[in-house]
Amino acid sequence: EVATLVSGYKPAGVYVETLHATSLPSGVYFYRISFGGNIQTKKMVLLK
Repeated sequence: EVATLVSGYKPAGVYVETLHATSLPSGVYFYRISFGGNIQTKKMVLLK
């Protein structure tokens, strides 16, 4: 686990979270979003 941006319940709505990746090296990272009993894992490529 590299970072946790949000942990806990949030009511329905639109949210924006920012990952400050200045200390992370370039590479492929995976992130996970859980909502309403669903879990989605996506890939993110960080290039510096």
